Amino acid sequence: MKKYSFHFYALCLSILLFFPLQVFSAADSKASFSQAELDQMVAPIALYPDSLLSQILMASTYPANVSEAVTWSKNNPKQQGDEAVKAVQEKSWDPSVMSLVAFPQVLEMMGKEPDWVQNLGDAFLASPDDVMNTVQSLRRKAKEEGNLETTKEQKIVIEQASPEIIIIEPADPKVVYVPVYNPTVVYGVWWWPAYTPYYYYPPRYGFGSAVVAGIGFGVGVAITNSLWGGCNWRRGDVDINVNRYNNINVNNNRINASNKTTNWTHNNNNRRTPYRDPASQKKYNKQLGDADKRKDYRGRDNRRDTQNALGNTTRDAERQRAQASLKKHGADPVAARKNLSGAGGDQVRNQVNKVDQNRGGLNKSSGLSNNTSRRDNSRTTNLSNNRSTSSSNRSNSLSGIRNQGKSSQNYNRGSRSRGSASRGGRGRR
Repeated sequence: MKKYSFHFYALCLSILLFFPLQVFSAADSKASFSQAELDQMVAPIALYPDSLLSQILMASTYPANVSEAVTWSKNNPKQQGDEAVKAVQEKSWDPSVMSLVAFPQVLEMMGKEPDWVQNLGDAFLASPDDVMNTVQSLRRKAKEEGNLETTKEQKIVIEQASPEIIIIEPADPKVVYVPVYNPTVVYGVWWWPAYTPYYYYPPRYGFGSAVVAGIGFGVGVAITNSLWGGCNWRRGDVDINVNRYNNINVNNNRINASNKTTNWTHNNNNRRTPYRDPASQKKYNKQLGDADKRKDYRGRDNRRDTQNALGNTTRDAERQRAQASLKKHGADPVAARKNLSGAGGDQVRNQVNKVDQNRGGLNKSSGLSNNTSRRDNSRTTNLSNNRSTSSSNRSNSLSGIRNQGKSSQNYNRGSRSRGSASRGGRGRR
């Protein structure tokens, strides 16, 4: 018996020791992405020019803005370059999202995979240095495969370091070519079979056939100030070229800085979706995960809602008491309304009409003298006049109570009129 008890307690202890580790592991996986996931999500854009790459990383942290920009770009297919960015300056989007309307093919790619955009932005917010290191790792693989070199569209700069830093720049700073490539080919045989990267091939923008191997380029986009971002590979984040940024963002989004470059900072005011991991939620103070918290951002007033609910409950109770009192005295408003509706109501109205018609026929055949008729008419007229006078007096009395000032003015005006009349009617000239 003691032997079985020992094994039972040992089993319970094992479960207690194992359970917290499992909980911690689940929380940790929620807070960060694995290297396989990072390779998968970064591969489609790792070979983009540094400036364009940096602005895609910034914009991905505002997925709701990106979705709206995708719709705008579809509705304005002829807009691109600096002019497109100027056309959306009145939007409430983050400037990094505005900058991408200069490149319709990029927004088309992001619009086809919104989950990928969300994950990319969450990964960059949670650990930007891991994302930047993954980009450099993928670039080195493409270079080793012979698929990353200087062309008429782009320039490859190698900074000798340990490890080396690969920089990609447009060959012409005023014309940017967006590369297209198959990630499972350009980096060599893909090493995460369960995490195949997203391959986007635009059917338009100057591509004649699918890119089987290497990197292809479509039609270049002429820009002057739309690309103002840059990658700080040593620090593991992205920068902003202040002059170029302010030249294109001419409204309320300008940056006041004396330096030529400044470090990019995520603006949580432009974020309209929940943050993925607890660290980002705490850092940016945007607890938007629960519906009862989201309503507070929509101007909801809990105290006002409670007062309205109490008011509705009180009015309902008063109606019920009134109906109970009427029923107690033999009156049922609900039943009476039902009796006057439909065929029952028509029957009652027909009976009233017949009574009126019989009264009219009796008056015609009665042979009453004209004097009697006139006397009756006179009585009726006098009665009506008396009622009208009484109603008028009551109305005047109520009016006088409501507005004593006006009643006094009317009385004085009447006194002056009577005085004028006594003087020969010369009150008004």
